[in-house]
Amino acid sequence: MVELDQFKVTLGSYETPLAEVGIHFDLAVKVKRIEELEREMEAPGFWDDTDRSQKLMKELKGLKSDVETCRHLEQTYDDIQTMIEMGYEENDESLIPEIQEMLDDFCSELDRIRIKTLLSDEFDGYDAIVTLHAGAGGTESCDWTGMLYRMYCRWAESKGYSLEVLDYLDGDEAGIKSVTFQVSGENAFGYLKSEKGVHRLVRISPFNAAGKRQTSFASCDVMPDIEEDLDVEINDDDIRIDTYRSSGAGGQHINKTSSAIRITHIPTGIVVQCQNERSQHSNKDKAMQMLKSKLYMLKKQENADKISDIRGEIKEIGWGNQIRSYVMQPYTMVKDHRTGEETGNVDSVMDGNLDPFISAYLKWQSLSNKKTAE
Repeated sequence: MVELDQFKVTLGSYETPLAEVGIHFDLAVKVKRIEELEREMEAPGFWDDTDRSQKLMKELKGLKSDVETCRHLEQTYDDIQTMIEMGYEENDESLIPEIQEMLDDFCSELDRIRIKTLLSDEFDGYDAIVTLHAGAGGTESCDWTGMLYRMYCRWAESKGYSLEVLDYLDGDEAGIKSVTFQVSGENAFGYLKSEKGVHRLVRISPFNAAGKRQTSFASCDVMPDIEEDLDVEINDDDIRIDTYRSSGAGGQHINKTSSAIRITHIPTGIVVQCQNERSQHSNKDKAMQMLKSKLYMLKKQENADKISDIRGEIKEIGWGNQIRSYVMQPYTMVKDHRTGEETGNVDSVMDGNLDPFISAYLKWQSLSNKKTAE
């Protein structure tokens, strides 16, 4: 049957990628490390150091997930091969829908894992802290920032990640002027770093009585949440600490008290804010941690011209600087200007379907790194 021939060709094209995934994950080493961690967990006093035990538990969970996923892919590959052979032997067309479904699931899962193998940067495995700022354009840009925030919330939810708002400022009439939130989960920063830049929206504005098409901009800054005690020296004279009253949408996000903290690092212009904790002291600790993370990233950046990327200003939030455009009228399209990845299904993207763009970015970044190394 023609369908079985096509299935066989498609499955065969994934033989090498499947082998490459197995090599990359080095399953034998991971299995050995799992055994070591499980023995350590059984030892007396393991839970006495809470921070260390939680860190090792997180490592164990990640290792088991990798091993189980690879073994499941290998087993599924064999199962599909067996089903195709049965189809040939029995000439049974009723098997075609089942094989098609198995093959689709297999290809989707393998592609997802292959993307994971591209996460090799130092901080890719960390949680991510994301900040969205509305560009010029008043209510329209604030509404766009709110739409982006919803998009990232949906994406995080689809991944099983947790999301916590650290700072929130409502728009004057609608939407969000700025919001900072933490996305926690395996490789959150590795995936979300692709979103760093200016995002452009083109649509018929609901806030324009004339019904004219309007362009709006919002910036997205992404940094890793580095919890370790970083070797970063911050002089008291180099920072300005301001307190302000927390604000949120109807009190749903944070407590509206005067405990919010804003820290400005004067030499670099880096500004960090936190208002989600119950006390001013806790907010200050979190803000200082964020500042240290940004300064650490800045310290590691060899090219001084990239300082604007680290400090999250991402050039001017306007024309010519966007990384991605979202067009809702007169046609529908989302296009990433770095990778060329695009889709006509804007609603799907706004509902959190960012994986094709994240995948394309990681492949593009990997290729760029290889060219630089050469």
